[in-house]
Amino acid sequence: MTFKPHVLDAEPNRQLRWIGRVLIRGLFDGEHSFGIEPLGDNRVRFTHRERFSGLFVPFFSTGRSQQGFEEMNKALKTRAEQPMA
Repeated sequence: MTFKPHVLDAEPNRQLRWIGRVLIRGLFDGEHSFGIEPLGDNRVRFTHRERFSGLFVPFFSTGRSQQGFEEMNKALKTRAEQPMA
């Protein structure tokens, strides 16, 4: 499935937030965000959120989406924790 998401907010090194829709607004909308919060001592807190809304939400399973995002987050963590070359 191909989506053309609409970026809602993009703040470098802080946040990226967008919404994707199936066909038209209100049928099945997914809002996604990545956040980076500095914690000091070369540490950050990375948050990844998604929220689905719309008439078709009860008929779709978001489990596959969640699994894909969990795998992406693990890969991102591994890459971020590698020493810089």
